[in-house]
Amino acid sequence: MAIYKKNINNIFYIFITSHLLIWTLIPTFTNQNLPLDTIEALAWGSNLDWGFNKHPPMSAFLPEIIYYIFGPQDWAYYLLSQICIVVSFFIIFKLAEDFFEKKIYCFLSVLLLEGIYFYNFTTPEFNVNVCLIPFWSLSLFYLWKGITNNKILDWILLGLFAGFGFLSKYLFVYLGLAIAVLLIYLIYNKKINLKCLVSLIPFFLILSPHIIWLSENEYITITYGIMRTGSEEVSIFAHLKHPFIFLLKQIGILTPFLLMIFFLINKFKININLNDDKLLFLLSVNVIPILFIFLTSFTMGVKIRTMWMTPFYLSFGLLFIYMFRSEINFENMKAFTSVFLVLFFISPILYVYVSISKTDKRTDFNGKNLAKQAKDFYETEAKDLGKMEYVKGNEWIAGNISYHLPERPKWIYSSKELYMCNIDMECVKYK
Repeated sequence: MAIYKKNINNIFYIFITSHLLIWTLIPTFTNQNLPLDTIEALAWGSNLDWGFNKHPPMSAFLPEIIYYIFGPQDWAYYLLSQICIVVSFFIIFKLAEDFFEKKIYCFLSVLLLEGIYFYNFTTPEFNVNVCLIPFWSLSLFYLWKGITNNKILDWILLGLFAGFGFLSKYLFVYLGLAIAVLLIYLIYNKKINLKCLVSLIPFFLILSPHIIWLSENEYITITYGIMRTGSEEVSIFAHLKHPFIFLLKQIGILTPFLLMIFFLINKFKININLNDDKLLFLLSVNVIPILFIFLTSFTMGVKIRTMWMTPFYLSFGLLFIYMFRSEINFENMKAFTSVFLVLFFISPILYVYVSISKTDKRTDFNGKNLAKQAKDFYETEAKDLGKMEYVKGNEWIAGNISYHLPERPKWIYSSKELYMCNIDMECVKYK
């Protein structure tokens, strides 16, 4: 029996459950230590604030909840990453139900995402990009609900999740720009009214503590973000080189995705009808953010780091299925399924191979041993200082000590040297 004649809901839940289990268990058993960005997020979480030297606070808040429940159990943070992914898959599936009558199209919209390595191979490392994914998808969902239903609650939820998205990573601004462009167009053409502006209330309420924190900390996270683009080394040539490299990387990233599309449809025949509100929505939320980030690179001559694009393709499957829905050949479903299964299993196989064969990665670091050495040193050198309450150092070294010690000293940033301190900040330098 063909897949499209079966219970699509059941198959979808089997798929996302399989994804969650595979990508939780594999890094749990193949990695000795949590990845860099996860340790960094846990370091921030040990001393929560409304922002940190690199990013806004949401990517620290979520691991801190997990730490409160499970403590220093590595599998729990791999699970957190996969929860972010499968929640996003579920939201895209539910969003697709408003675009298609047949559930098979909704399912295909999500299956195609397994062809983009942002949603499998890179996901074990919980970081700001993974943290952003569910809030990106929820913002898309409630933007569409707001446009179609024009209910106050939908607009409030859009503002809420957009605020959480911005608190995950400032890169959310590119989706925010796309939302603004789309809403202005719809208001101008009288397809929606000014009720949508209510979304700004929860958005700015959520952001206000972080904005205050920024002003009190010399806008350090914005400075860091600009520094990461390499803007201090910009030349005239960079205005062409960096956008060109950016485009090449996107083609490479999307190649497996496009291969899946190739096996799914008869021919690449697109009929663009901008009077189609559904297509207009999908083009706006998929194309405009990428266009704006490309223009950022072109006009400023800055690098766009590959992982920054993690959330940008969440609704690409939905866009392509909607555009080519009349060209989908269900007679090719076996071939498509074969390609999907190859991609679905080759990614974790490659992850296992890299994890086992390469022994100089951050995930091979013996963080538990470092924490034990640090504790022994502190108890020997600082007998009179009492309990270790703080650890000062960079996020990786000090973060590992904080995470692996049962007393979990709070992390404090220090770029050069490592200190362990009591509650009165009397410190001893760890050699």
